[in-house]
Amino acid sequence: MSGFKMNRRGLLKTSAAVGAGLAMPTIFTSAARAYTNEPSGGSVTLGFNVPQSGPYADEGADELRAYQLAVEHLNGGGDGGMMNTFSSKALKGSGILGKKVEFVTGDTQTKPDAARASARSMIEKDGAVMITGGSSSGVAVAVQALCQEAGVIFMAGLTHSNDTTGKDKKANGFRHFFNSYMSGAALAPILADNYGTDRKAYHLTADYNWGYTTEEAVRNSTEAMGWETVAAVKTPLAQTDFSSYVAPVLNSGADVLVLNHYGGNMVNSLTSAVQFGLRAAEANGKQFQIVVPLYSRLMAQGAGRNVAGIFGSTNWHWSLENVAGDRYAGTNAFVQSFGEKYGFPPSQAAHTVYCQTLLYADACERAGTFNPCGVVEALEGFEFDGLGNGPTLYRAEDHQCFKDVLVVKGKENPESDFDLLEIVDVTPTEQVTYDASIFGGELGSCNAGT
Repeated sequence: MSGFKMNRRGLLKTSAAVGAGLAMPTIFTSAARAYTNEPSGGSVTLGFNVPQSGPYADEGADELRAYQLAVEHLNGGGDGGMMNTFSSKALKGSGILGKKVEFVTGDTQTKPDAARASARSMIEKDGAVMITGGSSSGVAVAVQALCQEAGVIFMAGLTHSNDTTGKDKKANGFRHFFNSYMSGAALAPILADNYGTDRKAYHLTADYNWGYTTEEAVRNSTEAMGWETVAAVKTPLAQTDFSSYVAPVLNSGADVLVLNHYGGNMVNSLTSAVQFGLRAAEANGKQFQIVVPLYSRLMAQGAGRNVAGIFGSTNWHWSLENVAGDRYAGTNAFVQSFGEKYGFPPSQAAHTVYCQTLLYADACERAGTFNPCGVVEALEGFEFDGLGNGPTLYRAEDHQCFKDVLVVKGKENPESDFDLLEIVDVTPTEQVTYDASIFGGELGSCNAGT
């Protein structure tokens, strides 16, 4: 079995072991292949599965830009981007293991079923050896499970729910992005300092797993410092008009509105909140406040000046290039490459998927194989730097990355449409680290699909 590298758990599952979860096409079970979609020619295919329609389409478009840039750099084009700052020096701009990197794309539609169908097609029809992408935790969990069954690596894109590397974690899945717990841990001290510990919060929450874990994380962290939660209302992911959800807030006794919404949902719900006068209102003798636990440049751009003064957290922000020293040197390289190619700074969605693509390619190089079990072994416990977040660990126990978390705030006087957020705190890794067992789930064993 050429290219085989034994995982530290000592296994490659047989087709009988995985067949109960997914009916394997002939390409997965051919005796001529040591693992699913083992490349046999001069190229290797990656599958980029992103929301090209639906409420997170803006994030999906930026992810595709970053994926294309990563492929260009891996194949030796452009200026090399963060390959030049990455602490690992395994990537040489000659593809992956000497094979030219090619890719196929799909539209998740921000729907788990559509995302699984798209990923399945990439694996079965296009021969993708790795699937990556997504801007929804519901999508990430669904596609991660499919990849585990099919015997390919899943490098999660933008997924923030605790579940992805918690109760739904899989041995073949890895997440670079931070999670809901980390947002709550980073935000709580900043909210206490700015708004006090005697507050009453009203939560509007996207009705799927990301919304649930984000609400839980923010509630736990704010209630621990003295806040009271007066209401928590679920909103459909497909909702566009939030007026009926915002209208009751001022009469609820709350003096803080927490918008557990992302992408277009957050833009629309914040717009409704401003139209209903919440930004100018007083409640309980205090100025009414709004909190957005998970921010992005794209969301801030969509909401415009409405984000001024509103706190939130983010996995990365392009303005880290202005931070002195070498800790975030990778940010400078990425912002320059992305900006020169597309004419504007990248979003956190673009950053995390670019990192994931390089991390996968680097793991293949270090393992000397595309075999998923070799890639898993190379990524587990991997410590690296130079990809824009400072020193980072891919924890072996749950395949979650641990790094600094940014707390940001909407700028009062932005200088451009891309300059709407300012970094107010860099929360150190130690403050957002937790025990790998607290969210449950079993990582299981690597599956190579043969």
